[in-house]
Amino acid sequence: MSRDDADLLKALHAEHGDALFSHALRLAGGDRQRAEDLVQETLLRAWQHPEALDPARGSVRAWLFTTARNLAIDAWRRRAARVGEVFTDQLPETPAVADETERAVESWAIAEALTRLSRPHREVLVECFYQGRSVAEAAERLGVPPGTVKSRTYYALRSLKVVLQELGVTQ
Repeated sequence: MSRDDADLLKALHAEHGDALFSHALRLAGGDRQRAEDLVQETLLRAWQHPEALDPARGSVRAWLFTTARNLAIDAWRRRAARVGEVFTDQLPETPAVADETERAVESWAIAEALTRLSRPHREVLVECFYQGRSVAEAAERLGVPPGTVKSRTYYALRSLKVVLQELGVTQ
């Protein structure tokens, strides 16, 4: 930064600093830190674009205020695009511990229901859901086309639902 640049920034701050800070404070909703950041960034833009400060192009203060406003809008848009942080002075509730007995009974009921399915239906459900294989992987493992895996999965799930209802397991 040359001596002339430093003098320009000092002059801008001396002449427009208080008014610019007041404007930035309104734009920042009263947040002094954000307002100071807006003023700093606005003066940085003025230093980067001295041609914009030519009085023949218009009011310097108007350019500074417009730049501060645009920067505030850009910052607001960036914050709105991000997932917001939650500030609280209360600890979150601890999740309820799942009843292991209920989970064990459900597992036994599902295992019983699987034994009541046809072998092809049981095999496709085991491959896709319990082994976590993709349709292509299950098809290769079972020696059938991928379309067959898809249709068997569809009908196996329908059959499993019926069997579970017969066993008294509700959703």
